[in-house]
Amino acid sequence: MPTIRAPRRASARRPRRAAAVAAATAAVLIAAGCSDNGTDRGGRDPDRPEDLAAQKLEWSKCPAPSVDEGGGTAPSPLPGGAQWECAFMDAPLDYADPGGETIELALIRAKARDRSRRIGSLVFNFGGPGGSGITALPSFAKDYEPLRARYDLVSFDPRGVGRSQGVECQDDQELDAFYALDSSPDDAGEERAYQEGLEKFTEACEKNSGPLLPHVGTTSAARDMDLMRQVLGDRKLYYFGISYGTELGGVYAHLFPGNVGRAVFDAVVDPTGTAEQGALGQAKGFQLALDNFARDCVRRGDACKLPGRDPGEIERFITGLLAELDKKPVPGIGDRRLTQSQATNGIAQALYSKEYWPYLEQGLDEADGGDGALLLALSDSMNGRDQNGDYSNVQAANAAINCADDKARFSPARTRAALPRFRAASPVFGDFLAWGLLTCSRWPVPGASEHPDVSAPGAAPVVVIGNTGDPATPYEGARAMAAALGKGVGVELTYRGQGHGAYNSGDRCVQRAVNAYLLDGRVPAAGTVCP
Repeated sequence: MPTIRAPRRASARRPRRAAAVAAATAAVLIAAGCSDNGTDRGGRDPDRPEDLAAQKLEWSKCPAPSVDEGGGTAPSPLPGGAQWECAFMDAPLDYADPGGETIELALIRAKARDRSRRIGSLVFNFGGPGGSGITALPSFAKDYEPLRARYDLVSFDPRGVGRSQGVECQDDQELDAFYALDSSPDDAGEERAYQEGLEKFTEACEKNSGPLLPHVGTTSAARDMDLMRQVLGDRKLYYFGISYGTELGGVYAHLFPGNVGRAVFDAVVDPTGTAEQGALGQAKGFQLALDNFARDCVRRGDACKLPGRDPGEIERFITGLLAELDKKPVPGIGDRRLTQSQATNGIAQALYSKEYWPYLEQGLDEADGGDGALLLALSDSMNGRDQNGDYSNVQAANAAINCADDKARFSPARTRAALPRFRAASPVFGDFLAWGLLTCSRWPVPGASEHPDVSAPGAAPVVVIGNTGDPATPYEGARAMAAALGKGVGVELTYRGQGHGAYNSGDRCVQRAVNAYLLDGRVPAAGTVCP
C-alpha cells in the first residue's frame, strides 16, 4: 500500500545517522501520550449524548505515549513550567444509537497563560487521517505558543487512532513484509502478490477491529468534536485543522455551521474531488515538490551530491535508481533491504518539508552507492515504524478512515486504465499512487460518499491557507475549499513556499494573519498573498 496517500505533518531535525533520522522524522508520533491505567469504561451507557455533554473530564499529568501513538517520552513542560494534561472523553460509538456502547477518546491540553483574557479552547487536528493529536501537539507547541496566550491548546486522538480505541490490523512482522511488497507491479505475478498482500491486510483489520470499522469515519469524528466543544465548556468551536484536519473541519462546519467560532484550515484538502482525483492531485503535487528539489540541487552546483546539470537529468537519475532497486534491493537497516517501494515512500516523506531536502539528497546518493539506510529510515517514519521495529497504528487508522469515507471501490482493470494519466502526472510517484487506489477494494465496510459535503452557509469566517509548493495537499485545494464552504465563509490566503502547510513554515506574514484572526478576530482580506 503506497503510504504517500496519507498527508500528515512532520518535523525535521538534523540526525547524525540513519537511526536518528527515523526518530527525528517521527517526531509527530513520539512526543506525548495518555494512558487509561488499564481501566475500561466502555460498554452499555444509558446516557443520551446531551447527558454525555455534561460529563466532567479527569485531567492528569500525561505519561509517555503508547506504541500505537508512536512511543517515546512524556511531553516536556511548557515555557514557564506549565504541564501538559491528559484525559478521556466518552462518546457514542454509533451516533445512530446514542444510548448504546461508548468509546473513549484521548485528549491533551495546555492551559492558556492569561486566564483573565481566555477566549476558550483551540482544538487542533494535525491530519492523516490517522495521526495522533496527543503526540503532535506537544511536538509543535513552540510554533503555537503565541496562541496559548488566550487559548487552552487542545488536541485528541480521533476515534480509531492511537489511544482512542486504535484500529488494529497486522502485527509488526507482517507489516514489515507488507511494506516490502512491490506496490507498483510490472507483471501479472507482481500484481497478484500485491493484491494478495492487500487482501491479507484487509482481513487482519476485519479480524482484529471489525466492530469498530463502521464507526471511524470523518462524520463521526466531526460529531465527536461538537461533543468535545460542549464538554470543554465552549459556546463555539475554535479550531485549527491541518491537512486531513481541514476536511474534518469542513465536515464539522457543514454539520454545525452555527457552532463554528474562529477557524483556520492549513494545507487544505480539496473537498470536491473523488478518491481518484485526489490521488492524481497528489501525484502532481509530489512531482512538483520533486521538481523544486531538483532545481534547488542544480542551483547549488558542485555542492549538490546528485549527478545532473539540469533538473531533468537529476530526475532521470532518480527514476533510474528506482528502476535498479526494483530489480535488486540494496542493504538498508539491520537485515532489512531497501526496495523500490520503500525508496519511493522515503522520497515522498522527505518532500513534506524543505528542511528534509538535505536528507533526501544524502539518502539518494547513499542508495546509489549501495547503502539504503537513510531512505529506509525516512520510509519507516512515514509508515510509523520505530527503531525497535514497533509500528504505531497510523497507517491502519489511515486505511480504516479513508475506506469508511470514500465510496469508490477500484478494480485492477480500472486501476490499469488509470495508469497512463498517473504516469503523465509523475514518472516517480504515478504508479504507486494509482495502485494505491486498490486499498479499499475489498474493505468490509462501504464508503460514505464520493467526496465530503463542506457547504456551511451562515458559519463564521474560516481562513483557508494554500501553499503553492505543497506536495501532499496541492495549492488548488484551498481555493476549492473556500468556494465549497460558501460565500462569506471561506477566506483564502496564499503562501508562496515549499513543504506541507504554511503556519509551521515560520513565515511571519502567515503567522501574523492567523494570529490576528484567532486572537483578535481580525479576518484577513480575501486573496492575501504571503510572503
